[in-house]
Amino acid sequence: MSKIGKKPIIIPDNVEFKINGGFLELKGASGVLSLKILPYIKVKSEDKTISFAPENDSKQARANWGTIRALTFNAVIGVAQGFNKILEIEGVGFKANMEGDILVLNIGYSHPVKFVSPEGVKISVEKNTIKVSGIDKSLVGETAAKIRALKKPEPYKGKGIKYQGEVIRRKAGKKVAGAAK
Repeated sequence: MSKIGKKPIIIPDNVEFKINGGFLELKGASGVLSLKILPYIKVKSEDKTISFAPENDSKQARANWGTIRALTFNAVIGVAQGFNKILEIEGVGFKANMEGDILVLNIGYSHPVKFVSPEGVKISVEKNTIKVSGIDKSLVGETAAKIRALKKPEPYKGKGIKYQGEVIRRKAGKKVAGAAK
């Protein structure tokens, strides 16, 4: 039995949902998301709760059971309040700014790096922090990971782009040789 799959999802008052063919459509204050219902899964809805059950006891049905519940739960949170990731830029001369919907980064290369924000994701810059926000959790996380991959933090001085609260393991670097023998 799936520990995650058997938990029902309680829908907040500001979120509307309907089952449309093979899709689950969620509408909230932040936007609208449509989620494809995975095979071998039955969806039951009662007033303000959604629950899922596998159609049979196959391995794929059990795997899809927990997956569709987790995806639906993330979609409910996304349309209700949204998701955001905060990235920090660290390094002398490293900076970021927005030009329309294009993120322009000066991160130690000979040229500025331009990153076009995907549809459904909003990027904002304030001082040395970049805020990536949207209603789709996977798209927000993927966009933040792509921005971080442009200049990962290095272990000697910690320069680069990192997630807020991320701990960078530091290395010692070169040691000065002692004159005593």
